[in-house]
Amino acid sequence: MEEAKSQSFEEDFEGQATHTGPKGVINDWRKFKLESEDSESVPPSKKEILRQMSSPQSRDDKDSKDRVHRKVSIQEYELINQDKEDEDCLRKYRRQCMQDMHQKLSFGPRYGFVYELETGEQFLETIEKEQKITTIVVHIYEDGIKGCDTLNSSLTCLAAEYPMVKFCKIKASNTGAGDRFSLKVLPTLLVYKGGELISNFISVTEQFAEEFFAGDVESFLNEYGLLPEREMHTLEDTNMEEDTE
Repeated sequence: MEEAKSQSFEEDFEGQATHTGPKGVINDWRKFKLESEDSESVPPSKKEILRQMSSPQSRDDKDSKDRVHRKVSIQEYELINQDKEDEDCLRKYRRQCMQDMHQKLSFGPRYGFVYELETGEQFLETIEKEQKITTIVVHIYEDGIKGCDTLNSSLTCLAAEYPMVKFCKIKASNTGAGDRFSLKVLPTLLVYKGGELISNFISVTEQFAEEFFAGDVESFLNEYGLLPEREMHTLEDTNMEEDTE
């Protein structure tokens, strides 16, 4: 019964078994390598060895059990690590594993840029209709106000780094409540979640040095616990790091 539950738990989103132990990872790698090999360029002997290494065996076959549970032989190790083609294939395998994990751990809607809100109605609709799990950061600004342009640029950077957060901006004169957002309180940051205002920062740039950057805004928001965990770098960044090794 416990074994059946374990097998069910390890089903991935497509219904295929996901190997989590060391032996499972090795077998997954072997299978991936076999499928990615060009069938016309692989010697039959090498292809057969790979197939035997990656194929699951019957549990009733004692010899098969021995093959599954034995340590990786020197020949198998050399086969996996023998040349540059194997190294490239291993990188592809690692990237695929990272992508699968990333997709399974990413929940909720994703944004990635700063939304320009044109009217007060659009502003209210954004706050009221967005999913309750989404944090919404709204920048109230006006052209020509010191710090507003820099803050908009900083939020553009943060929107790319935190795509699960919805960053918006709206001119004070377009909110329909311009009397509440006089030039003295701009730029203002409002933070909402679940339709409720959870933080309100007026003249927010007074919290920063005269010259500030996205990292300063990020640190400020993190002080108040308003940003989620930062996501891992994109797979393209990982590729570039690997290529420089």
